[in-house]
Amino acid sequence: MRWPSLAVALLLAAVLPAGANGRPPQTNGVTFRPGDDRSLYVRSTFGLLVTHDNGCSFRWVCEQAIGYGGSFDPKYAVADDGTLYATTFEGLRVSRDGGCTWVTATAGIPASDPGNISTIWIDAIDIASNGDVWVATAESAAPNNVFRSTDDGHSFVPRGMRSPTIWWKSVKAARTRPQRVYVTGYQVSGPTTAAGPPPPTAYFERTDTGGESWSASPLAGVQFGATPIVYARAVDPTNADVVYMSSLDANPPAGDRLYRSIDGGTTWSEVLTTTDTIRDVVFHGHAVLVATLGGGSFSAPDGVTFTPLTTAPQLACLGDRDGTLVGCGANWQPDFQAVAESPTGAVWSKTFRFGELAGPLACAAGTTVQRMCEPLWPALRSQFGATGPKCRSASPAVVTGAPQVATGAPQVVTGTPTVATGAPGAAKVRVPASGRGCDPGGVAPIGAAILALVVAVGLGARRKKDCCK
Repeated sequence: MRWPSLAVALLLAAVLPAGANGRPPQTNGVTFRPGDDRSLYVRSTFGLLVTHDNGCSFRWVCEQAIGYGGSFDPKYAVADDGTLYATTFEGLRVSRDGGCTWVTATAGIPASDPGNISTIWIDAIDIASNGDVWVATAESAAPNNVFRSTDDGHSFVPRGMRSPTIWWKSVKAARTRPQRVYVTGYQVSGPTTAAGPPPPTAYFERTDTGGESWSASPLAGVQFGATPIVYARAVDPTNADVVYMSSLDANPPAGDRLYRSIDGGTTWSEVLTTTDTIRDVVFHGHAVLVATLGGGSFSAPDGVTFTPLTTAPQLACLGDRDGTLVGCGANWQPDFQAVAESPTGAVWSKTFRFGELAGPLACAAGTTVQRMCEPLWPALRSQFGATGPKCRSASPAVVTGAPQVATGAPQVVTGTPTVATGAPGAAKVRVPASGRGCDPGGVAPIGAAILALVVAVGLGARRKKDCCK
């Protein structure tokens, strides 16, 4: 993100919490566990936030424990049995003990095995309704492919999409037909012919056979940005043929175009243009909702005619958990709700703010979180002025059971974790409280006021694209 001035950037860096990587602390993704109406898994710029008591108490899993860093944001998925998956630049990270211990999938098999995905950029993930785990790679230094696991992520099999020039960017499985999977990709170059090198190309592929065969969409009539990248955004949970796709930066200078297909991606109709990047497309009953951070959010009761959601927070993420909308708002101005909920999208209420963090995920001694995150917690607590949840029903979120043991050589995160400096008694300023539930009383570190000012000034700035290298 481009800040208004170097002075402001330096000031911002001085007050950011540990792990925010020079970005304002923000929630920007939400994931659910099927069949669990009390848990939320919320992505943030400083790690993963987890609640198992319907948002009353959130606990923190630091970036170092998961196995990534910098300004990268993993894509998460949660299986029926609670297994957590996180995409990284160096493989798929997996936790089978609730987030306490993380290992790299397929790290124990030979590097020459076609199913080894332990050292490449996993850029997309989805879990089908039958439990199959689908991932897609976007590595610039190796051929890419789409992989499927039928044994809960222990092993992966390539599904015939190997390419030395295409980066696979998204994967979506249809809920009603788990063998129906949509994949998108971006080819930056190809073999040069007498006419010269081919232009960059977008791809939208579909399989009805679990990857045994694929068919390509002609993408006729679809407009593209300067870099032609499309994303499979959502599949109708009741009709596998209805799918939504966004075209990145296809509405200059900074907006996307949203397309709808009712025939499995064979033909497309444009249904929405935005002024900012589309973050999420969500089915909510018969309606379809679209979230953008800086360009507002939208709802279409018929899935076609979109109107603005004028009362929604600035949604950096959006999801539907069993009929309840969950979104990522601004922790400080203007929303004062890092996580918010709504039954319809018209009225939103606060679920969580950073000052209500309960601490690191409570894990057994020797687990990844216990070793890496607990030493970082005092600095993060000080920066947020965190006082913990106020709900009487707050859960200690203790994870039981033996720590997970990795097979093969586990991934090692090198380098010393960054710890924010500053005295625990740093000056605080009063920030207006908003919403209901566990509110910390409106007290925030002085850095919160500075962040609110910077975010307000730089709202129109573009977020760094997670699209190409």
